[in-house]
Amino acid sequence: MTRKIAIVILLCLAAPFLYAGNGENLTIKIAVIGPGNELYFWWGHIALMIDDSVTGRSRFYDYGLFSFENENFFVNFALGRLLYSCGVSPTDRNIATYINTNRDIVLYTLDLPPEKREEIREFAEANILPENRDYYYHHFRDNCCNRIRDIIDMATDGSFYEQYGSESGRFTLRGHVRRHTWFSPIIDWALNFWMGQNIDLPTTVWEEMFLPSEVGKRIEDYYYTDANGERRKLVSDIETVYRAVGRPPVLEVPLRQWPRELGFSLGASAVMCFFFFLQAWNYRAGRILAGLSQSLAGLVFGVAGLMLYFLVLCTNHDYTYSNINMLFGTPLLLAAVPLGIRYAFTTDTRKYFAAARILRLLWRITVLGVFASMLIKLLPQFWQNNLTDQMLMLPIALVFALLNRRHKTTG
Repeated sequence: MTRKIAIVILLCLAAPFLYAGNGENLTIKIAVIGPGNELYFWWGHIALMIDDSVTGRSRFYDYGLFSFENENFFVNFALGRLLYSCGVSPTDRNIATYINTNRDIVLYTLDLPPEKREEIREFAEANILPENRDYYYHHFRDNCCNRIRDIIDMATDGSFYEQYGSESGRFTLRGHVRRHTWFSPIIDWALNFWMGQNIDLPTTVWEEMFLPSEVGKRIEDYYYTDANGERRKLVSDIETVYRAVGRPPVLEVPLRQWPRELGFSLGASAVMCFFFFLQAWNYRAGRILAGLSQSLAGLVFGVAGLMLYFLVLCTNHDYTYSNINMLFGTPLLLAAVPLGIRYAFTTDTRKYFAAARILRLLWRITVLGVFASMLIKLLPQFWQNNLTDQMLMLPIALVFALLNRRHKTTG
Protein backbone atom coordinates (compact mmCIF):
# COMPACT_ATOMS: atom_id res chain seq x y z
CA MET A 1 0.00 0.00 0.00
CA THR A 2 2.81 2.39 0.91
CA ARG A 3 4.49 1.65 -2.41
CA LYS A 4 1.29 2.44 -4.35
CA ILE A 5 0.86 5.72 -2.52
CA ALA A 6 4.43 6.65 -3.29
CA ILE A 7 3.92 5.88 -7.00
CA VAL A 8 0.75 8.01 -7.10
CA ILE A 9 2.56 10.91 -5.44
CA LEU A 10 5.46 10.63 -7.88
CA LEU A 11 3.09 10.57 -10.85
CA CYS A 12 1.29 13.67 -9.59
CA LEU A 13 4.56 15.49 -9.13
CA ALA A 14 5.81 14.44 -12.53
CA ALA A 15 2.58 15.16 -14.42
CA PRO A 16 3.33 18.80 -15.26
CA PHE A 17 6.67 17.76 -16.72
CA LEU A 18 5.22 14.81 -18.61
CA TYR A 19 2.65 17.04 -20.32
CA ALA A 20 4.76 20.19 -20.60
CA GLY A 21 5.53 21.29 -24.11
CA ASN A 22 3.03 19.21 -26.13
CA GLY A 23 -0.07 21.40 -25.75
CA GLU A 24 -2.49 18.52 -25.13
CA ASN A 25 -3.31 19.94 -21.72
CA LEU A 26 -4.05 23.46 -22.99
CA THR A 27 -7.32 25.11 -24.02
CA ILE A 28 -7.06 28.43 -25.88
CA LYS A 29 -9.90 30.94 -25.58
CA ILE A 30 -10.50 34.49 -26.73
CA ALA A 31 -12.38 36.64 -24.23
CA VAL A 32 -14.36 39.46 -25.86
CA ILE A 33 -15.45 42.07 -23.32
CA GLY A 34 -18.13 44.67 -24.04
CA PRO A 35 -17.95 48.44 -23.46
CA GLY A 36 -17.47 49.88 -19.99
CA ASN A 37 -18.30 53.17 -18.29
CA GLU A 38 -15.06 55.08 -18.82
CA LEU A 39 -14.45 56.66 -22.23
CA TYR A 40 -11.39 54.51 -22.90
CA PHE A 41 -13.56 51.40 -22.35
CA TRP A 42 -16.33 52.40 -24.78
CA TRP A 43 -14.85 50.25 -27.58
CA GLY A 44 -14.68 47.12 -25.45
CA HIS A 45 -11.73 44.89 -24.64
CA ILE A 46 -10.24 41.55 -25.60
CA ALA A 47 -7.82 39.09 -24.01
CA LEU A 48 -6.23 35.70 -24.48
CA MET A 49 -7.15 32.93 -22.03
CA ILE A 50 -5.15 29.74 -21.61
CA ASP A 51 -6.54 26.94 -19.44
CA ASP A 52 -4.19 24.19 -18.27
CA SER A 53 -5.90 20.94 -17.31
CA VAL A 54 -2.80 19.64 -15.54
CA THR A 55 -2.15 22.56 -13.23
CA GLY A 56 -5.84 23.52 -13.04
CA ARG A 57 -4.90 27.14 -13.70
CA SER A 58 -6.49 29.55 -16.15
CA ARG A 59 -4.32 32.51 -17.14
CA PHE A 60 -5.63 35.77 -18.59
CA TYR A 61 -3.15 37.49 -20.95
CA ASP A 62 -4.09 41.15 -21.23
CA TYR A 63 -2.48 43.42 -23.84
CA GLY A 64 -4.38 46.53 -22.72
CA LEU A 65 -2.69 47.41 -19.44
CA PHE A 66 -1.76 50.99 -18.57
CA SER A 67 -1.40 52.97 -15.38
CA PHE A 68 -2.13 56.58 -14.51
CA GLU A 69 0.82 56.27 -12.15
CA ASN A 70 3.31 55.94 -15.00
CA GLU A 71 5.83 58.77 -15.20
CA ASN A 72 4.47 61.72 -17.21
CA PHE A 73 1.37 59.68 -18.09
CA PHE A 74 -0.89 62.61 -19.01
CA VAL A 75 1.82 64.46 -20.95
CA ASN A 76 2.62 61.32 -22.94
CA PHE A 77 -1.08 60.65 -23.48
CA ALA A 78 -1.62 64.16 -24.84
CA LEU A 79 1.37 63.86 -27.17
CA GLY A 80 0.38 60.43 -28.47
CA ARG A 81 3.14 58.47 -26.75
CA LEU A 82 1.02 56.31 -24.49
CA LEU A 83 2.82 53.24 -23.18
CA TYR A 84 0.72 50.08 -22.87
CA SER A 85 1.80 46.70 -21.52
CA CYS A 86 1.03 43.00 -21.66
CA GLY A 87 0.46 41.21 -18.37
CA VAL A 88 -1.01 38.01 -17.01
CA SER A 89 -3.29 37.31 -14.06
CA PRO A 90 -5.82 34.67 -12.94
CA THR A 91 -8.86 34.44 -15.23
CA ASP A 92 -11.47 34.23 -12.47
CA ARG A 93 -10.34 37.53 -10.99
CA ASN A 94 -10.75 39.31 -14.33
CA ILE A 95 -14.12 37.72 -15.09
CA ALA A 96 -15.42 38.79 -11.68
CA THR A 97 -14.24 42.36 -12.31
CA TYR A 98 -16.02 42.58 -15.66
CA ILE A 99 -19.24 41.18 -14.21
CA ASN A 100 -19.08 43.67 -11.33
CA THR A 101 -18.65 46.54 -13.80
CA ASN A 102 -21.61 45.33 -15.91
CA ARG A 103 -19.75 44.45 -19.12
CA ASP A 104 -20.55 41.76 -21.66
CA ILE A 105 -18.31 38.68 -21.51
CA VAL A 106 -18.21 36.16 -24.36
CA LEU A 107 -15.61 33.37 -24.53
CA TYR A 108 -14.59 31.78 -27.85
CA THR A 109 -12.82 28.42 -27.54
CA LEU A 110 -10.38 27.83 -30.42
CA ASP A 111 -10.01 24.44 -32.07
CA LEU A 112 -6.25 24.29 -32.63
CA PRO A 113 -3.82 21.38 -32.85
CA PRO A 114 -1.81 20.76 -29.65
CA GLU A 115 1.42 22.09 -31.15
CA LYS A 116 -0.31 25.38 -32.01
CA ARG A 117 -1.73 25.67 -28.51
CA GLU A 118 1.75 25.22 -27.09
CA GLU A 119 3.14 27.76 -29.57
CA ILE A 120 0.58 30.33 -28.44
CA ARG A 121 1.38 29.65 -24.78
CA GLU A 122 5.12 30.14 -25.40
CA PHE A 123 4.46 33.29 -27.40
CA ALA A 124 2.20 34.75 -24.68
CA GLU A 125 4.74 33.91 -21.98
CA ALA A 126 7.46 35.65 -23.98
CA ASN A 127 5.22 38.71 -24.38
CA ILE A 128 4.94 39.26 -20.62
CA LEU A 129 8.72 39.33 -20.08
CA PRO A 130 9.97 42.77 -18.94
CA GLU A 131 11.93 43.28 -22.15
CA ASN A 132 8.89 42.52 -24.34
CA ARG A 133 5.78 43.61 -22.47
CA ASP A 134 5.69 47.35 -23.26
CA TYR A 135 4.56 48.93 -26.53
CA TYR A 136 3.32 52.29 -27.77
CA TYR A 137 -0.43 52.25 -28.14
CA HIS A 138 -2.22 53.29 -31.33
CA HIS A 139 -6.01 53.35 -31.26
CA PHE A 140 -6.44 51.81 -34.72
CA ARG A 141 -3.18 50.04 -35.60
CA ASP A 142 -1.61 48.74 -32.40
CA ASN A 143 -3.92 48.09 -29.48
CA CYS A 144 -4.93 45.08 -27.39
CA CYS A 145 -7.20 43.87 -30.17
CA ASN A 146 -4.65 44.11 -32.99
CA ARG A 147 -2.31 41.92 -30.96
CA ILE A 148 -4.89 39.23 -30.31
CA ARG A 149 -5.82 39.33 -34.00
CA ASP A 150 -2.16 38.75 -34.89
CA ILE A 151 -1.97 35.78 -32.49
CA ILE A 152 -4.94 34.21 -34.28
CA ASP A 153 -3.15 34.78 -37.58
CA MET A 154 -0.04 33.09 -36.18
CA ALA A 155 -2.12 30.14 -34.99
CA THR A 156 -3.57 29.68 -38.49
CA ASP A 157 -0.20 30.06 -40.26
CA GLY A 158 -1.15 33.37 -41.82
CA SER A 159 -4.43 32.22 -43.38
CA PHE A 160 -6.45 34.60 -41.18
CA TYR A 161 -4.72 37.59 -42.77
CA GLU A 162 -4.79 35.93 -46.16
CA GLN A 163 -8.59 35.87 -46.05
CA TYR A 164 -9.28 39.21 -44.38
CA GLY A 165 -6.27 41.33 -45.33
CA SER A 166 -7.79 42.37 -48.64
CA GLU A 167 -11.52 41.80 -48.08
CA SER A 168 -13.42 45.10 -48.03
CA GLY A 169 -14.63 46.25 -44.63
CA ARG A 170 -18.16 47.25 -43.77
CA PHE A 171 -17.47 50.84 -42.67
CA THR A 172 -14.71 53.38 -42.41
CA LEU A 173 -12.83 53.69 -39.14
CA ARG A 174 -14.91 56.78 -38.36
CA GLY A 175 -18.07 54.80 -38.91
CA HIS A 176 -16.91 52.17 -36.43
CA VAL A 177 -15.99 54.84 -33.89
CA ARG A 178 -19.43 56.40 -34.15
CA ARG A 179 -21.16 53.05 -33.65
CA HIS A 180 -19.74 53.22 -30.12
CA THR A 181 -20.10 56.95 -29.32
CA TRP A 182 -23.55 57.76 -30.74
CA PHE A 183 -25.27 57.94 -27.34
CA SER A 184 -23.11 60.86 -26.10
CA PRO A 185 -23.61 63.79 -28.53
CA ILE A 186 -20.93 66.06 -27.03
CA ILE A 187 -18.16 63.44 -26.91
CA ASP A 188 -19.23 62.03 -30.26
CA TRP A 189 -18.92 65.46 -31.86
CA ALA A 190 -15.63 66.37 -30.17
CA LEU A 191 -13.83 63.13 -31.01
CA ASN A 192 -14.92 63.25 -34.64
CA PHE A 193 -14.16 66.97 -34.92
CA TRP A 194 -10.57 66.23 -33.90
CA MET A 195 -10.02 63.24 -36.19
CA GLY A 196 -8.94 63.90 -39.75
CA GLN A 197 -9.65 62.47 -43.16
CA ASN A 198 -7.34 59.45 -42.83
CA ILE A 199 -10.04 57.59 -40.89
CA ASP A 200 -12.48 58.12 -43.77
CA LEU A 201 -10.62 55.85 -46.18
CA PRO A 202 -12.12 52.49 -47.20
CA THR A 203 -11.05 49.74 -44.83
CA THR A 204 -10.35 46.05 -45.00
CA VAL A 205 -11.86 43.53 -42.60
CA TRP A 206 -8.35 43.14 -41.18
CA GLU A 207 -8.26 46.85 -40.30
CA GLU A 208 -11.75 46.72 -38.82
CA MET A 209 -10.45 44.26 -36.27
CA PHE A 210 -9.08 47.05 -34.11
CA LEU A 211 -12.39 46.42 -32.34
CA PRO A 212 -12.88 43.38 -30.07
CA SER A 213 -16.42 42.81 -31.32
CA GLU A 214 -15.16 42.62 -34.90
CA VAL A 215 -12.64 39.94 -33.95
CA GLY A 216 -15.44 37.95 -32.31
CA LYS A 217 -17.63 38.39 -35.39
CA ARG A 218 -14.93 37.14 -37.75
CA ILE A 219 -13.57 34.18 -35.83
CA GLU A 220 -17.04 32.79 -35.11
CA ASP A 221 -17.55 31.49 -38.66
CA TYR A 222 -13.92 31.21 -39.76
CA TYR A 223 -12.45 27.98 -41.19
CA TYR A 224 -8.77 27.26 -41.72
CA THR A 225 -6.65 24.39 -43.01
CA ASP A 226 -4.25 22.88 -40.48
CA ALA A 227 -0.77 21.41 -41.08
CA ASN A 228 -2.29 18.04 -41.98
CA GLY A 229 -4.50 19.55 -44.68
CA GLU A 230 -7.64 19.18 -42.59
CA ARG A 231 -10.26 21.95 -42.83
CA ARG A 232 -11.27 23.01 -39.33
CA LYS A 233 -13.71 25.50 -37.85
CA LEU A 234 -11.63 27.84 -35.73
CA VAL A 235 -14.17 28.28 -32.93
CA SER A 236 -15.42 25.07 -31.34
CA ASP A 237 -17.52 26.65 -28.58
CA ILE A 238 -19.01 30.04 -27.68
CA GLU A 239 -19.89 30.73 -24.07
CA THR A 240 -21.77 33.85 -23.03
CA VAL A 241 -20.67 34.37 -19.45
CA TYR A 242 -22.53 37.64 -18.82
CA ARG A 243 -24.71 40.18 -20.61
CA ALA A 244 -24.63 43.81 -19.50
CA VAL A 245 -27.87 45.31 -18.21
CA GLY A 246 -29.05 48.80 -19.14
CA ARG A 247 -25.97 49.76 -21.15
CA PRO A 248 -26.36 51.66 -24.48
CA PRO A 249 -26.04 49.14 -27.32
CA VAL A 250 -23.29 49.21 -29.91
CA LEU A 251 -25.02 50.00 -33.19
CA GLU A 252 -24.83 47.59 -36.09
CA VAL A 253 -24.77 50.52 -38.50
CA PRO A 254 -23.51 54.04 -37.65
CA LEU A 255 -26.13 56.75 -37.46
CA ARG A 256 -26.24 59.72 -39.78
CA GLN A 257 -25.28 62.29 -37.18
CA TRP A 258 -25.44 65.49 -39.19
CA PRO A 259 -29.27 65.89 -39.02
CA ARG A 260 -29.07 65.86 -35.22
CA GLU A 261 -26.29 68.46 -35.19
CA LEU A 262 -28.07 70.62 -37.75
CA GLY A 263 -31.29 70.47 -35.75
CA PHE A 264 -29.50 71.50 -32.58
CA SER A 265 -27.69 74.32 -34.39
CA LEU A 266 -30.87 75.66 -35.99
CA GLY A 267 -32.62 75.61 -32.61
CA ALA A 268 -29.75 77.46 -30.94
CA SER A 269 -29.62 79.91 -33.84
CA ALA A 270 -33.32 80.68 -33.47
CA VAL A 271 -32.79 81.53 -29.80
CA MET A 272 -29.84 83.77 -30.68
CA CYS A 273 -31.88 85.52 -33.38
CA PHE A 274 -34.41 86.34 -30.67
CA PHE A 275 -31.64 87.90 -28.56
CA PHE A 276 -30.61 90.18 -31.45
CA PHE A 277 -34.21 91.16 -32.12
CA LEU A 278 -34.59 92.10 -28.45
CA GLN A 279 -31.50 94.25 -28.82
CA ALA A 280 -32.89 95.86 -31.98
CA TRP A 281 -36.01 96.76 -29.97
CA ASN A 282 -33.69 98.55 -27.56
CA TYR A 283 -33.90 96.02 -24.73
CA ARG A 284 -30.68 95.93 -22.74
CA ALA A 285 -31.24 92.25 -21.90
CA GLY A 286 -31.11 91.49 -25.62
CA ARG A 287 -27.64 93.00 -25.99
CA ILE A 288 -26.38 91.20 -22.89
CA LEU A 289 -27.70 87.85 -24.08
CA ALA A 290 -26.42 88.40 -27.63
CA GLY A 291 -22.97 89.23 -26.31
CA LEU A 292 -22.79 86.37 -23.82
CA SER A 293 -24.02 83.85 -26.40
CA GLN A 294 -21.12 84.85 -28.63
CA SER A 295 -18.73 84.46 -25.70
CA LEU A 296 -20.08 80.99 -25.01
CA ALA A 297 -19.88 79.92 -28.67
CA GLY A 298 -16.38 81.33 -28.91
CA LEU A 299 -15.33 79.44 -25.80
CA VAL A 300 -16.73 76.08 -26.98
CA PHE A 301 -15.55 76.27 -30.58
CA GLY A 302 -12.34 78.09 -29.71
CA VAL A 303 -11.25 75.49 -27.17
CA ALA A 304 -12.16 72.73 -29.64
CA GLY A 305 -10.15 74.55 -32.32
CA LEU A 306 -7.18 75.06 -30.02
CA MET A 307 -7.18 71.35 -29.20
CA LEU A 308 -7.47 70.52 -32.89
CA TYR A 309 -4.44 72.64 -33.83
CA PHE A 310 -2.47 71.11 -30.96
CA LEU A 311 -3.31 67.56 -32.04
CA VAL A 312 -2.43 68.23 -35.67
CA LEU A 313 0.75 70.25 -35.16
CA CYS A 314 2.27 69.05 -31.90
CA THR A 315 1.47 65.36 -31.33
CA ASN A 316 1.96 61.84 -32.69
CA HIS A 317 -1.80 61.27 -32.99
CA ASP A 318 -1.53 60.68 -36.74
CA TYR A 319 -5.27 60.01 -37.15
CA THR A 320 -5.87 63.71 -36.37
CA TYR A 321 -3.65 64.88 -39.22
CA SER A 322 -5.01 66.22 -42.54
CA ASN A 323 -8.06 67.73 -40.89
CA ILE A 324 -9.89 70.33 -42.95
CA ASN A 325 -11.86 71.41 -39.89
CA MET A 326 -8.82 73.63 -39.31
CA LEU A 327 -10.31 75.98 -41.89
CA PHE A 328 -13.16 77.02 -39.61
CA GLY A 329 -12.54 75.54 -36.15
CA THR A 330 -9.69 77.83 -35.19
CA PRO A 331 -8.25 79.09 -31.88
CA LEU A 332 -9.07 82.61 -33.13
CA LEU A 333 -12.63 82.01 -31.95
CA LEU A 334 -11.38 82.34 -28.36
CA ALA A 335 -11.20 86.07 -29.06
CA ALA A 336 -15.03 86.05 -29.04
CA VAL A 337 -14.97 85.40 -25.29
CA PRO A 338 -13.68 88.82 -24.13
CA LEU A 339 -15.22 90.60 -27.12
CA GLY A 340 -18.65 89.15 -26.37
CA ILE A 341 -18.39 90.24 -22.75
CA ARG A 342 -17.42 93.75 -23.82
CA TYR A 343 -20.26 93.76 -26.35
CA ALA A 344 -22.70 92.77 -23.59
CA PHE A 345 -21.71 95.09 -20.78
CA THR A 346 -19.72 98.11 -21.95
CA THR A 347 -21.38 101.48 -21.65
CA ASP A 348 -18.75 103.07 -23.89
CA THR A 349 -20.34 103.44 -27.34
CA ARG A 350 -16.97 103.44 -29.10
CA LYS A 351 -15.87 100.20 -27.42
CA TYR A 352 -19.22 98.61 -28.15
CA PHE A 353 -19.01 99.45 -31.84
CA ALA A 354 -15.41 98.14 -32.01
CA ALA A 355 -16.39 94.87 -30.33
CA ALA A 356 -19.36 94.44 -32.67
CA ARG A 357 -17.19 95.09 -35.73
CA ILE A 358 -14.47 92.61 -34.71
CA LEU A 359 -17.01 89.95 -33.73
CA ARG A 360 -18.78 90.33 -37.04
CA LEU A 361 -15.47 89.91 -38.87
CA LEU A 362 -14.52 86.89 -36.75
CA TRP A 363 -17.77 85.06 -37.45
CA ARG A 364 -17.68 85.93 -41.15
CA ILE A 365 -14.22 84.38 -41.38
CA THR A 366 -15.68 81.29 -39.74
CA VAL A 367 -18.54 81.14 -42.25
CA LEU A 368 -16.08 81.49 -45.12
CA GLY A 369 -13.99 78.71 -43.57
CA VAL A 370 -17.00 76.38 -43.48
CA PHE A 371 -17.81 77.07 -47.14
CA ALA A 372 -14.12 76.65 -48.05
CA SER A 373 -14.10 73.27 -46.29
CA MET A 374 -17.06 72.26 -48.46
CA LEU A 375 -15.59 73.50 -51.74
CA ILE A 376 -12.15 71.98 -51.12
CA LYS A 377 -13.70 68.52 -51.20
CA LEU A 378 -14.27 68.99 -54.92
CA LEU A 379 -10.55 68.17 -55.15
CA PRO A 380 -9.62 64.48 -55.06
CA GLN A 381 -7.04 65.08 -52.31
CA PHE A 382 -9.75 65.90 -49.77
CA TRP A 383 -12.50 63.54 -48.71
CA GLN A 384 -13.08 64.12 -45.00
CA ASN A 385 -16.51 63.14 -43.71
CA ASN A 386 -17.08 66.27 -41.64
CA LEU A 387 -20.62 67.25 -42.60
CA THR A 388 -21.61 66.88 -38.94
CA ASP A 389 -19.07 69.52 -37.92
CA GLN A 390 -20.07 71.88 -40.70
CA MET A 391 -23.77 71.60 -39.94
CA LEU A 392 -23.18 72.34 -36.27
CA MET A 393 -21.12 75.47 -36.79
CA LEU A 394 -22.55 77.04 -39.94
CA PRO A 395 -26.01 78.22 -38.75
CA ILE A 396 -24.62 79.63 -35.49
CA ALA A 397 -21.78 81.45 -37.25
CA LEU A 398 -24.19 82.82 -39.87
CA VAL A 399 -26.45 84.34 -37.21
CA PHE A 400 -23.54 86.10 -35.53
CA ALA A 401 -22.07 87.21 -38.87
CA LEU A 402 -25.30 88.66 -40.29
CA LEU A 403 -27.21 89.98 -37.25
CA ASN A 404 -24.29 91.31 -35.24
CA ARG A 405 -24.82 94.94 -36.25
CA ARG A 406 -24.37 98.29 -34.58
CA HIS A 407 -27.58 98.63 -32.67
CA LYS A 408 -28.32 101.58 -30.46
CA THR A 409 -26.76 101.01 -27.05
CA THR A 410 -28.73 101.28 -23.85
CA GLY A 411 -27.03 102.37 -20.69
